[in-house]
Amino acid sequence: MFLTVLGALNAGFLQTFKLFAVTLIGALPLGLIVSFGSMSRFTPLRWLTRAVVWIIRGTPLMLQLIIIYYIPGRVMSASPWGSGESGRFLASCIAFIINYACYFSEIYRGGIQGVPAGQQEAGLVLGMTKTQIFFKVTLLQMIKRIVPPMSNEIITLVKDTSIARIISFQEVIWAGYAFLKGSHGYSGLIWPLFFTMVYYLAFTGVLTLLFSWVERKLDYFR
Repeated sequence: MFLTVLGALNAGFLQTFKLFAVTLIGALPLGLIVSFGSMSRFTPLRWLTRAVVWIIRGTPLMLQLIIIYYIPGRVMSASPWGSGESGRFLASCIAFIINYACYFSEIYRGGIQGVPAGQQEAGLVLGMTKTQIFFKVTLLQMIKRIVPPMSNEIITLVKDTSIARIISFQEVIWAGYAFLKGSHGYSGLIWPLFFTMVYYLAFTGVLTLLFSWVERKLDYFR
């Protein structure tokens, strides 16, 4: 029985990790692009971007996931996500990337605007282009400023992956809960759910150590 539970939880955790990794790969660069839109001097673009960010940040991720997964199939003749676990995974990735890109964009925006304007002016005096100033002056200092809030959001992402079970995506909590329902032939087992805590604690513990190491490496900006 123990090996059956462990195998199911390992498979569930693999799905959790895949959703986490794909979300980061998509949301980190997209969030930076969205932050540029939020700071654009072109007023319609700036207000449109901020309106989208406000909507995404102001509504539950669970609701967004349900809308993205179910509504297209109701509107069109067939669901664009396909069927089965791969379809649920794709829809979850899209929902999570959009949601976290909006949160990351505000962190990026705060980090960029937090860099003193005098340093950018000094770069212009030295003959640097705006692109050089951004990558060699602003970006490096922004990274130092955003590591603490970004680490909090990324650790929150680890736990938010459990929301994907609302569309029956088989992540680690879904795997543990399946034993309570008897889906694996064992009914009423509660202890597999407690084992899921070990996976989350281990994962977030590794991330905490990683971000602590990154912060120490960026101490040269002090």
